[in-house]
Amino acid sequence: MNNYEMMVIFTPVLSDDEFKAAQKRYIDLVAANGGELVHSNPWGLKSLAYPIEKKTTGIYWVVEYKAPSDFNAKLNIQIHRDEQVLRHMYTALDKYAVEYNAKKRSGVASSTEKAEA
Repeated sequence: MNNYEMMVIFTPVLSDDEFKAAQKRYIDLVAANGGELVHSNPWGLKSLAYPIEKKTTGIYWVVEYKAPSDFNAKLNIQIHRDEQVLRHMYTALDKYAVEYNAKKRSGVASSTEKAEA
């Protein structure tokens, strides 16, 4: 099982219920293919750096998961079929990135961050 992080930008016209249903659909897809959800972080509506499909905002969602190495091909097919997704990106995480994300979620300052006085 490899560790991955995925960011998805959904179309801004989704309601809260539709956004939650889309999140659940992808989380269920990970679980159905032998993976597990590590952390889900919905960022909400944000401005885009440049217009995508004539839209200037999007609903961001970042999810960290563990899955077999062949899973991302299946995920890629499902995301490209979904008309609600404007953009997506998934990244393989090494052990240092996994450790950094865990520390960041727990609120522990990393050694690279300056302590506030």
